[in-house]
Amino acid sequence: MVAKNVLHLKAGDGANSYASNYLLQGLVQEADIDTFDLPYYTPHKEVVKKIVEMEGSFSIENLETIEINWDSRDDISNKDFVFDELEVGRNVSNCIRAVTEAMLVSHFGDAIIEDLFISYAKHVGQNWLEEKVKSTKIVISFKKK
Repeated sequence: MVAKNVLHLKAGDGANSYASNYLLQGLVQEADIDTFDLPYYTPHKEVVKKIVEMEGSFSIENLETIEINWDSRDDISNKDFVFDELEVGRNVSNCIRAVTEAMLVSHFGDAIIEDLFISYAKHVGQNWLEEKVKSTKIVISFKKK
C-alpha cells in the first residue's frame, strides 16, 4: 500500500499547495522549500531481517509486524464505532510533528508550524475517509552472537 499522507510542503496543486500558501504569505522563501529534504523510509520486515543477517553481530530471536489503528476506538468488536476523521488526522499529525518539528523550525522558522500541522491533520483525516490505513510497526528482538 502506498502512503498517501506524507507531509510535503509542495503537496496540493499550484495555488492550493502548502508551499504556495506560505510563499504568498511571505512566510517562507522558495529557495528554502527547494533546499529542504527529509527522506522517510520504512522498510519491509524482510529487508530488516536481511540487513541484520548481513551485519552479523546479532541473531534474530523474533521478528513480526503489528498493525495499529490510528483511531484508538476503531475495533472490530466495537459495533457502535463511528469514524472520526478529525481525531485520526490529529493523531497522525501529532506523531509526524513530534519527529519533524525541530527540523522544520530550524529550516523555516516557527511562523508556519502551527498552520502546517493543522492543515496536514485535515488532509490526513479527509484521506482516511476514502481509505482507512493502519500504522504498521516492526517488532524485533535480537540476541548478540
